[in-house]
Amino acid sequence: MSVPQLNEERRGEEILAVFDTAFGRLLAADPAAFRVKFRKMAASAFAFYRGTAGLFYRDLTEDPEFGDQPGGAYLDERTSRVWIHGDLHAENFGTYMDSTGRLIFNVNDFDEAYVGPFTWDLKRFAASVALIGYAKALSDEQISELVRVYAVAYRERIHALATGAKSDEVPPFTLDTAEGPLLGALRMARSLTRFGLLDSMTEIRDFERRFAPGGGSIELDAATRYKVLAAFDGYLETLPESSLARPDSYRVKDVVGRRGIGIGSAGLPSYNILLEGNSDALENDVVIYIKQAQTPAVSQHITDRAIRDYFQHEGHRTVISQRALQAHADPWLGWTELDGAGQLVAEVSPYAVDLDWGDIDDPEEIAEVVADLGRATATMHAAADDQSGESLVPFSTERAIDAAIAADEEGFAPLLIDFAHRYGARARADHQTFVDLFRNGRIPGL
Repeated sequence: MSVPQLNEERRGEEILAVFDTAFGRLLAADPAAFRVKFRKMAASAFAFYRGTAGLFYRDLTEDPEFGDQPGGAYLDERTSRVWIHGDLHAENFGTYMDSTGRLIFNVNDFDEAYVGPFTWDLKRFAASVALIGYAKALSDEQISELVRVYAVAYRERIHALATGAKSDEVPPFTLDTAEGPLLGALRMARSLTRFGLLDSMTEIRDFERRFAPGGGSIELDAATRYKVLAAFDGYLETLPESSLARPDSYRVKDVVGRRGIGIGSAGLPSYNILLEGNSDALENDVVIYIKQAQTPAVSQHITDRAIRDYFQHEGHRTVISQRALQAHADPWLGWTELDGAGQLVAEVSPYAVDLDWGDIDDPEEIAEVVADLGRATATMHAAADDQSGESLVPFSTERAIDAAIAADEEGFAPLLIDFAHRYGARARADHQTFVDLFRNGRIPGL
């Protein structure tokens, strides 16, 4: 299956225009970070896809080949207005320890979360499955089956939730309920320790823990340190009262700067803060990060001002979205402002392990994992509704989505399968175009 070929030169200009909108200001401020980011994106079509959510949504809403405006298939007044992840691909799943102390495998990385059509999450995930399947030399038929498995698992879980399934009938993925690679990730997370994280980032000096020099940390001047600590004070006001076990958990031991160079964080200033843990012992100190939040790609294509005006800034938007989409979110999750920009604040978790697709090669095992991710996606969409504590989505999302799919059961999986193949082919072609632009010095500012 293939997508109609665009003129490569014209498509290259479209890619560069999206890059300028998404990255222009940050790239101009830190071209070195973007050279690292773009080399990571050049490594594979999937890495390129991960780094180009803006291009995906531009195509989804403006290209007649992929156009999907509200009012399209399965989209009505309610299902076009649910909390969505915004960058749902096969690598944005992993482990975390929830506020009750349980290790959970679920969706992670909510930087792009927003309110929009639920099918946009499903299509972005389906295309990522096509890219992974292609990279593993699976046939078109095998890829179609994987997307079908995802669609069926999503549909079944949404229906179960919409019809009142009890929590023990649709449990989260934990050490007791997960299987296969998901259980492997949870067991790996369980083997990690807070001491191990602290040992990798800090050292003991004069009988107190401090950040160790090097390793990407940047020493701050007095003025910057003061601004960061003032932002930290503002952050504390956004935390639930239940987050901290004792008053001196607020005590700051050290602060350093960091600069993001990953696919999603290139050029963004960030800071790590070392805090007193829940006892005087040095092995349970806490590291949190403050990171400038960015405008989510999906928001450029949602015109509802009520959604845009709901958020104070992008840090507030990220946190409120994560709390809505993720049951029992990180108790350290909060927001603040620094230099007039919204910031996301959260713990650098010792227990975070991402799903590793490197050793998942057997088609049957891939199908089992994809089915579980379909269930996780449905649970996420169902969490963020009238029960989430936020007024932006004042209805039961699972019932709305269930009713929309029920109106055309037979067309649901084929819709995602067709999109996965067509956009997977588009992303592979775009990746080659991007590599040619990058290696020939045609990306402005680099």
